[in-house]
Amino acid sequence: MCKGLAALPHSCLERAKEIKTKLGALLQKPDAAVDLIVPDNEKPEKPAKARKPSPEEALQWRDSLDKLLQNNYGLASFKSFLKSEFSEENLEFWMACEDFKKARSPDEVAEKAKKIYEEFIQTEAPKEVNIDHFTKDVTVKNLVEPSLSSFDVAQKRVHALMEKDSLPRFVRSELYQELIK
Repeated sequence: MCKGLAALPHSCLERAKEIKTKLGALLQKPDAAVDLIVPDNEKPEKPAKARKPSPEEALQWRDSLDKLLQNNYGLASFKSFLKSEFSEENLEFWMACEDFKKARSPDEVAEKAKKIYEEFIQTEAPKEVNIDHFTKDVTVKNLVEPSLSSFDVAQKRVHALMEKDSLPRFVRSELYQELIK
């Protein structure tokens, strides 16, 4: 209870209302809500200026996750949508795997592999992706001697999950519906 906290600038009720407002804003307009909840020094970088797609281009994303992921505007929109649902870990994992494939030295491969494993694969990872035990076991075995293909099986599985689950939800979203108008 808030008894004895009267000297604080906000009462508990005021604080609760403030939190509710911020969460509501986040769920309605995730990009605009970043200003409400993330301090300036922790805000994510804005994606490179991407040209807004024509409705025809955006319509192609319904049937092709790959076309969506290859389009900077589509990728940013999809990421924003997933963040609004608190389910961006699969996309972040997929993107980390794409970046991983650009590693050039064995040391860089090992360093990035360890980071991806700790962030997305290991049990209780901060952004643990939902992959089956077989895929997880194959990935862990591949990491004994990391190579640029170490995450291929897991990345394909996560891609399939996004295609089957996240993409249809995105296509039904207001965000996507505005793009195809």
